[in-house]
Amino acid sequence: MTTIKTGIGRRTFIRNSALATGGMVIGFSWFTGCKPEGPKALTPPKEWFDINAYLKIGDNGVVTIMSPNPEIGQNVKTSMPMIVADELDIDWKNVIVEQAPLNVSSYSWQVAGGSRSISSAWKALRTAGATAKELLKTAAAQTWKVPVEELSTELGVVHHKKSGQSAHYGTFASAASKLEVPKEVKLKDIKDFNIIGSSQKNVDAHKIVTGAPLFGIDYKVDGMLIAMIAHPPAFGLQLKSFDATVAKGMPGIKDIFPIQLYPEGYEKSAFDATSFFNLVVVVGNSTWEVMNAKKALKLEYEPIKASQEKRTMFGNKVDHITPSGLESSDKHTQSMVSMNAKVKVVRQDGQPKDIFANAAKVIERSYSCPFLAHNTMEPMNFFADVKDGKANLVGPIQTPEWTEKSVSTVLGIPIENINVEMTRMGGGFGRRLYGHFMLEAALISQKMGTPIKLLYTREDDMTSGIYRPAYYATYKAALDKDNNLIAFHVNAGGIPESPLAANRFPAGCIDHYLAEEWNIPSNISVGAFRAPRSNFIAGAEQSFLDEIAEAMGKDPIDLRLSLLEKAKKNPVGEENDYDADRYAGVLKLVREKSNWDKPLPGVSRGVSAYFCHQTYVAHVVDIEKKDGQLVIKNVTSAVDCGIVVNPDAATNLSQGAVVDAIGHSMLSSMTFKDGAPSHSNFNTYPMIRQKESPKAIEVHFVKSEIDPTGMGEPSGPPVIGALANALYKATKKRFYHQPFGNDLKVEG
Repeated sequence: MTTIKTGIGRRTFIRNSALATGGMVIGFSWFTGCKPEGPKALTPPKEWFDINAYLKIGDNGVVTIMSPNPEIGQNVKTSMPMIVADELDIDWKNVIVEQAPLNVSSYSWQVAGGSRSISSAWKALRTAGATAKELLKTAAAQTWKVPVEELSTELGVVHHKKSGQSAHYGTFASAASKLEVPKEVKLKDIKDFNIIGSSQKNVDAHKIVTGAPLFGIDYKVDGMLIAMIAHPPAFGLQLKSFDATVAKGMPGIKDIFPIQLYPEGYEKSAFDATSFFNLVVVVGNSTWEVMNAKKALKLEYEPIKASQEKRTMFGNKVDHITPSGLESSDKHTQSMVSMNAKVKVVRQDGQPKDIFANAAKVIERSYSCPFLAHNTMEPMNFFADVKDGKANLVGPIQTPEWTEKSVSTVLGIPIENINVEMTRMGGGFGRRLYGHFMLEAALISQKMGTPIKLLYTREDDMTSGIYRPAYYATYKAALDKDNNLIAFHVNAGGIPESPLAANRFPAGCIDHYLAEEWNIPSNISVGAFRAPRSNFIAGAEQSFLDEIAEAMGKDPIDLRLSLLEKAKKNPVGEENDYDADRYAGVLKLVREKSNWDKPLPGVSRGVSAYFCHQTYVAHVVDIEKKDGQLVIKNVTSAVDCGIVVNPDAATNLSQGAVVDAIGHSMLSSMTFKDGAPSHSNFNTYPMIRQKESPKAIEVHFVKSEIDPTGMGEPSGPPVIGALANALYKATKKRFYHQPFGNDLKVEG
């Protein structure tokens, strides 16, 4: 059992005994919680909602637990309350879960990104539940006049076994709300978890399958108008003029006007949009009427000028370069190949150049991937009602707190007058980290003085960014005369960023190691894409390791394990950012669960492993040939993400990431011609279908007592390498350039 300081006083651990039900409300701010020294206990405010993660206990013993983070399909709306409920010792069947609104004064990291929702709140949420339980026990002890040490709790009931007394939490909720918060509480031993580690169904499941309004696109109010935006047709262009004479006279149209997204002198942050700031807006009664009017606009564009500006990136000032010109994919490819010679050394161990010069054999391979569109099933949308110096904003956003700050600055409205409510999202994958559509909706509503719903069409969403960057990497390996790996070199970059993580495996495993990177500025707007950068570099690295293993005459898993053994016993360098034991652990587990050492007739197998978002994942992909087509028969996955809060949800996240990554690596590519995206809808931009997905995905978790780490993203990157390695076994051809489907020819 762990004793932890609550680190909170009355202001941050808010109780309100004035509820009509006579119940108890407990709030917990993880921003101030879990610190060694907490603030002095203060009289709580009357507003029980001025909290972070919190719970309400009714006089009937029912508990409402708020889920603070945006729900993007990762199931945190279920998993986060599970953590509170377990420490509280409440029966999960008696828990009601609600989505919390944005509250920047109480919440911290109210973000859906980086696979950090659970890991960032783990101790704070446990402390919230444990502290509430301790208050209830103290209230019961005072009521029954017995020592608190003699009390126990189970499924929402306080027991005093010596006297035979027991009562549910609601009996003591009012009294507990008047008590001082203890300076420290005891958290459960991991072995005593009842809810954490058990599979609980999605709390929104019934609403989802019955079509209940949950998503931003469902939200509406009486008197709401519909708004759409006309974006430039190509990156590198900006609005010059427009003629809306015909469009304004069309049925249902209320107004057509330009907006400027950011005022002069505005300093953009990490998740502000990087292009298309001057836009034309069409507002009308219905979606159909607005779409038709938008098509009737006469728009004239002109080239942008090259620019350089300072941006705030997580507290650091960086130079952001936007070149002029209309970019094309064929020139991108030429530029990336030529950039191999213009690099910055990021890490060097030993004397790799000398070793390569004298090696018995050098293996060199290059890998690439294109830009990708996020293509969430629900296109961008947001509701805004801005008037009288106040703003009410409702919709699907991964970064509500950061975008709220942009709204406050751009609209000139104090942040305390802005209310943001988060809806469930129909996909995000990084696209909704960039909240320009929320800002656009707010600006339009402010101009109109009426509630509006901003809608993007699929074409709007696919052709106006944000995209996964294009990447290119060249790997070299040096072997001695006995086929031992003696040096390793990676040179990686992209448009407009590098995917390199120089201190990850196999850094630390090889005496002579060199990592170099470069980048090419672009005016095409890019951003985070599920498992940023890792979604390319993992597949390239793991494909190359298989080629090395083949050249050395070693089993691919044996090679990786031997390198990790070196990193464990005699690591090279001091900045290696992975745990060799845990890395080896998932490889050993996937070897066992996939029966790797027992070849399957007619099945081609590939393996891969990678570390990102503090989680270790290994995959084995099995491919077989049926009727002249390659079919992904099975994917076996081994995952070390620490303690698994909700096994069903974690399994689903891993399976979803696997399918997503396979689909993009096999099928997807966004190319550009003179700045214009080559695809605007799914008829030409293929997404993975059920028939192309693995027939089975088996997910196995390493048993662990380590605090939870990331789960939404880490399973995607390594499966690309396992897929490429399996394809090689099936076709006798290596796959270096995504999408692999372009180079896939299967003979009967």
